[in-house]
Amino acid sequence: MKTQKYAVNQYLIESVLSKVREGEIAIPEIQRPFVWDASQVRDLLDSLYQGFPVGYLIAWRNPDVKLKDGSTASGKMILIDGQQRITALTAAVLGQLVVNKEYRKVQVVCYRL
Repeated sequence: MKTQKYAVNQYLIESVLSKVREGEIAIPEIQRPFVWDASQVRDLLDSLYQGFPVGYLIAWRNPDVKLKDGSTASGKMILIDGQQRITALTAAVLGQLVVNKEYRKVQVVCYRL
């Protein structure tokens, strides 16, 4: 009998954002900077609001992976796929700053006044 090597779980967006805020989900150093523009962030929020699927997130547990902040993972879930979506959500919903493609910390604004 083979053991399952992965699991597919469904989480509410609120739960995922809570895990990010609490540091349970982290972004590894190897991930590129945030490259989405404001319209892509807006479109993601619109898709979620309308109940459209927005893709899977893939996370991995490896205590030795180096994170963006220079620390190591130490049991955290490491985001392998979905970094742009998670970063967009944390910026738009939680108001967190993002590191853009020029490696500067900026605020994402996805609406027009």
